[in-house]
Amino acid sequence: MKTTAKLEKMRTNYNHPIDYFLLTENEEIHLNNKIGSQLRLNFNGEIYCVNCDKKTKKAFGQGFCYPCFMNSPENAECIIRPELCKGHLGEGRDPEWEKMHHVQPHTVYLALSSGIKVGVTRDTQIPTRWIDQGASKAIVLAEVPYRQLAGAIEVDLKNFMGDKTNWQAMLKNIVSPLDLLEEKTKAGNNLTESLKQYLTINSKIVELIYPVEQYTVKVTSINLEKNPNYEGVLKGIKGQYLIFENGVVFNVRNHSGYKIEMSFE
Repeated sequence: MKTTAKLEKMRTNYNHPIDYFLLTENEEIHLNNKIGSQLRLNFNGEIYCVNCDKKTKKAFGQGFCYPCFMNSPENAECIIRPELCKGHLGEGRDPEWEKMHHVQPHTVYLALSSGIKVGVTRDTQIPTRWIDQGASKAIVLAEVPYRQLAGAIEVDLKNFMGDKTNWQAMLKNIVSPLDLLEEKTKAGNNLTESLKQYLTINSKIVELIYPVEQYTVKVTSINLEKNPNYEGVLKGIKGQYLIFENGVVFNVRNHSGYKIEMSFE
């Protein structure tokens, strides 16, 4: 099977294990069914902006051309630092976009992969956000009416809790044995008094199982610009990574907008 794709973030369905889908020019491929197959990736040098679809020589962020990287609301500083969001004030790069995406209910969560981390996402992105990060378990900590408040809670907790995922440890399936319910209680106790009103009593722990046949003790990442051709046996999928034999991994989302030829055998 041979096809062409302009890469974008893999679509997922919460299942046991998680279902992964990749959109190509002709169809949407259920990648779970391809695990164990030989996969060939060939990058032809073409990159298209994920925002305006114009051809670009270089991708910025996760697939933006330079003008969109600088001006698109999808790449504003508050995407990475939600505490800086001004959407609730009617401000931002595009106030209407902010109203639709950031002046909406948001969730602050605790996720467990290699360690515990605090994160922020729009309510509608649960559990997709947890899947994309390769979390093994996650729990809701707080619910707020808009993004900036979620960011304020996240910042408050960064003093004793990380906000980044160790992607290499995640791909090696090194998971901390921490108890999420205990961590939620600690987080709540350490939160500034004015923010405690947003804490939830939800104690449900969501477990996430990924379609991986074999994890590895060593991780080597593919960069299509440095190595435009790769071929190997697909061993699994976790987060937004394809995991190949011998610990080789490919971050699909980081190559958004790249046009590739791919074939399965």
